[in-house]
Parts: sequence; structure tokens; C-alpha cells
Amino acid sequence: MAYVITDACQKDFVCVEQCATMAIAPMQDDPAAGTVPQLYIHPDECIDCGNCASGCEFNAIFPDSELPPDKAGFAEKNRAYFA
Repeated sequence: MAYVITDACQKDFVCVEQCATMAIAPMQDDPAAGTVPQLYIHPDECIDCGNCASGCEFNAIFPDSELPPDKAGFAEKNRAYFA
């Protein structure tokens, strides 16, 4: 299981700092950070520690198995970012 970032993301980069495996992109100093609407979690690099979700004050991060029905498409959006 991996965590998924949804459209509630405000790109404050707190989750990036909390991530144990650096599975969240783009980084704040990456030029892509200004061109994407949100941050993304690499599903194959996420170790399901939950650090990112506990640090997100916008409630934008969920375990993929607990995504609200209206946010289900974000699992694929996160995966597609790294394709």
C-alpha cells in the first residue's frame, strides 16, 4: 500500500520534509514545482510509514486503500507523474 496526495495539496512541502524515503516530488527547488498543481507520491518508493499524512495540515494525503470515492482517481495521477 502507498499513500496518495490529492487535489487538496497546497504545495507547502512539509510532507517532502517528513518523507522517510524521498518518494514525494517535485522537491521545492525543482523547477517543476512551479508548474504542477500539487505534489505526488511515487507508489513504488512509498514505504507506507504515514509520516507525510501526519504532517499535512490540509488533509490532502490518504492511504490508497482509504481514498474517498471522489478522490479515487488521484492514485493514478500520482503514479502517472512518475511514468
